Amino acid sequence: MANEATIEGGFAQVTDGMWLMGTSQPVAYCGRVTERRLTGWIVPDRARLQRLEVVGTASCSDAKHPFLTRLDCAETLFVDSERILVAPEAARAGAQLVRVIPMSFKHALAVTEFKNPGWAVIATASRVHRFVLAEGDVLSVRLASVVAWTTKRPTGHCPKLTMRDVLIPKRQAKALWLNFYGPGVVWTEGSHGH
Repeated sequence: MANEATIEGGFAQVTDGMWLMGTSQPVAYCGRVTERRLTGWIVPDRARLQRLEVVGTASCSDAKHPFLTRLDCAETLFVDSERILVAPEAARAGAQLVRVIPMSFKHALAVTEFKNPGWAVIATASRVHRFVLAEGDVLSVRLASVVAWTTKRPTGHCPKLTMRDVLIPKRQAKALWLNFYGPGVVWTEGSHGH
């Protein structure tokens, strides 16, 4: 069972090894857990993820995001770092910031990249839906609903964005979207209504 996760009853359990986990994880462990830093000069997912060495077993769960889904990557998989519950550390290929508003870090999405063989267990507030895009297809997804993708790098889309929105962002965000271009797969969750 090395390098695997068992999902049962809203918990993902992992055994001995090096793991990437959310900053509030694990919720319980039996044995020993040692934290290791994510190394590098610019690491966009450092605030959301941690490297942990587990000797024994560790259980991960998130009360606000009770739906757990395992995503396997065929070649490369890009996952919103905030939604990662647990993943094998060896599968992490890097991290990046996806800017939604041009020339602005506001609302930028921290993304962790995984390579094959690899997988990630994600925690979401609602069930996850999978969209399969053919060559030439374009899928627009609300920023708050983006979970993961295997497509080319998405581009931000914001209707009626003015220069004032770029220079002096308002507290109330406009409808922010990411456009995904096929071929590939995009995973989304339900929107967070106000």
